[in-house]
Amino acid sequence: MRFPRASGVLLHPTSLPSRHGIGDLGAEAYAFVDFLASAGQTYWQVLPLSPTGYGDSPYQGLSAFAGNPLLISLEKLVEAGHLSAADLADVPPFPQERVDFGPVIEHKNRLLDRAFAAFEAQAPDGHREAFGRFCQDEAAWLDDFSLFMALKEAHDLRPWDEWEPGIRARQPEALALWTERLAREIERQKYRQWQFFEQWLALKAYANGQGIRIIGDIPIFVAHDSADVWANTRLFYFDADLRQTVQSGVPPDYFSETGQLWGHPLYRWEVLAQEGYAWWIDRFRMAFTQADVVRIDHFRGFHNYWEVPAGEETAVKGRWRPGPGADLFHAVTAALGQVTIIAEDLGDFDDESRAGVRALQAEFGYPGMKVLQFAFGNGPEDPFLPHNFCRDWVVYTGTHDNDTTVGWYQVTATEAERDYVRQYLGSDGSDIAWDLIRLAWASTAHTAIAPAQDLLSLGHGARMNTPSTVGPPNWCWRLRPGALSADVARRLRALTRIYGRLPEGCA
Repeated sequence: MRFPRASGVLLHPTSLPSRHGIGDLGAEAYAFVDFLASAGQTYWQVLPLSPTGYGDSPYQGLSAFAGNPLLISLEKLVEAGHLSAADLADVPPFPQERVDFGPVIEHKNRLLDRAFAAFEAQAPDGHREAFGRFCQDEAAWLDDFSLFMALKEAHDLRPWDEWEPGIRARQPEALALWTERLAREIERQKYRQWQFFEQWLALKAYANGQGIRIIGDIPIFVAHDSADVWANTRLFYFDADLRQTVQSGVPPDYFSETGQLWGHPLYRWEVLAQEGYAWWIDRFRMAFTQADVVRIDHFRGFHNYWEVPAGEETAVKGRWRPGPGADLFHAVTAALGQVTIIAEDLGDFDDESRAGVRALQAEFGYPGMKVLQFAFGNGPEDPFLPHNFCRDWVVYTGTHDNDTTVGWYQVTATEAERDYVRQYLGSDGSDIAWDLIRLAWASTAHTAIAPAQDLLSLGHGARMNTPSTVGPPNWCWRLRPGALSADVARRLRALTRIYGRLPEGCA
């Protein structure tokens, strides 16, 4: 059984406390693992760990394989001998409650560059050999990514389709010229990736040793301005001039008269199939290097997806196209063995599409998601109500795209939803976040997850993201130092014990 009865907490590492303006992979990350263990939890769920671009969204990453250098702990670089304690003596007074990405990026890049320069000048014993092994082992994605990032810097961060024609089209002469010209900058990018993976995999090993499994996240689509697309345009719909011909989105529905236009390039699934889905297999291999379980965002796109012509300003004019279906996951299973996947299957579906997605999940044993904040608007037949679903689900109080539970109850929900949730819970709503945590933990779903904000009963201002909006306050929320106290751990552990979700052997 790949999914025992268990529970966990959703918290992206950027939201951890840190004196450097953004959460990182240092002491507070280890302290969070200790909190989870003391609270009797099994899972730490994170958002994509990719380096972020415009809008700072982890779902618009610059690479599907690379890690976010902003997560590198500068204190860990001091321990490694790549920075000195004096280098960290003058830290700007960053706000504790949010990430101010502009100043944070400037601060961390400056110190990461200083660490690389020190490493270049005098690497500690064995470090240069370890770096060389990393570069060799990860060359399949690392070489393209590092060149891509160096090229972006050389072009004032403009997207790749605005670069000179030769390098935009990856002509061999241009690749050779720019690789030589940017040799040091490429090496600097590789150094950052080496340090990210050194720190993340050490943290993951510590978590696993404490009985905590990491749930990672794969967005089905990749950003246009990414190393993945620039290095593999044959896998996406582009014309002979490398102009995007179609784009991603979802059609009009109850929530939006014009749908949602996401704009990602769409896959040429027939080309991927001819190549044995090698790119996707490599992507899954990386995902399961970074995590123990992987949630796939917009899983329904593997059954069918909405294709919108390039140039459209809304998602109204589109059509449904078939995805790869089971063929992809047979290839992944053949290459990697049985993998543990959570299928994000939320949203509006017609009957045929819902049946197709359910069949795909059933064939491979991938559970879907239930979100309790969606449960109280349609009466007792609502499929998100716990009495209407069975074991093979992952239930959330809310996700990164929802308001916090307190924010939902106070701001986002309708009065009818507030009335029904009070009736359903037999509660006055004064402790609504923990009411929904209890409901999730008590449900038959094999896995229950709550965002850290709900453990702290935080309101609307602690929301992580509002879909279809860009920029602050999205992705900016941070945990206050000491907020996840021993009292919170004891309260969560008590519920976890009562509802049979403690890890095996944990009293």
